[in-house]
Amino acid sequence: MVLLDGKSLSNKIKAKVKEDVLELQSSKGITPGLAVVLVGNDAASATYVKMKSKSCNEAGIYSVVHEMPESISQDSILKTIEMMNQNPNIDGILVQLPLPSHVDTTVILEAIDPKKDVDGFHPFNVGRVRAGLDGFIPATPYGVMELLKEYDIDVKGKDVCVVGASNIVGKPLATLMLNANATVDICHIYTKDLKAHTSKADIVCVGTGVVGLIKEDMIKDGAIVIDIGINRLEDGRIVGDVDYDKVAQKCSYITPVPGGVGPMTIAMLLVNTVKAAQKRVG
Repeated sequence: MVLLDGKSLSNKIKAKVKEDVLELQSSKGITPGLAVVLVGNDAASATYVKMKSKSCNEAGIYSVVHEMPESISQDSILKTIEMMNQNPNIDGILVQLPLPSHVDTTVILEAIDPKKDVDGFHPFNVGRVRAGLDGFIPATPYGVMELLKEYDIDVKGKDVCVVGASNIVGKPLATLMLNANATVDICHIYTKDLKAHTSKADIVCVGTGVVGLIKEDMIKDGAIVIDIGINRLEDGRIVGDVDYDKVAQKCSYITPVPGGVGPMTIAMLLVNTVKAAQKRVG
């Protein structure tokens, strides 16, 4: 069994991002800029935004966080997004999810200029990625594909089971796998017999937020397991959606939690931000 080390790869990618930023500064006289909108007091979201800001600073990317109270109106958020759309020093805009219930997430995400949609959630980018065209790829699925590539795992012709059908992870990951010529099976909360799907897959990718969802008997010998889940237990431990200790004994490759897919998400967000800056200057 081989651990897919996302932490090590993310550090390598961040070093390359830093080089790209220096190149933009020296050759074009610009510094890539990332703006984040954080609404409310969700602790996990606040921690994640701090990690993004820290990584931006380390890579030389200008970053700004617009912190807003839970009660802020949807119109006020839209005005802030429009201001960032018009700001030539901002290359990437992302809205930290989830948003409060009184805010229409779709309206907010569609308000972002697709050229600055470094999260890859705008329908324009979703459609381009689905069609196999150049567009911003959501960071977590992008990170999964880069991690597989780093370990020379070719998904072409493989049977892939994606467990979880969110717009943020499951659906775009299934699209990327399909574009890479894998045969893709998507499972979700209404799937009748999850084990019937996962047990025949060469690669199982799971991101549901359900601790220990994938058990040893649900994975075939030698399968590759990508655990995208991040869950905090009452004792403070961080675990994924896979029963790691038992599943790891059966598979050929597996991502640890933490240290697997998680670090890749921020690394690929930085890649997208630099890409947006490069497109800005042609």
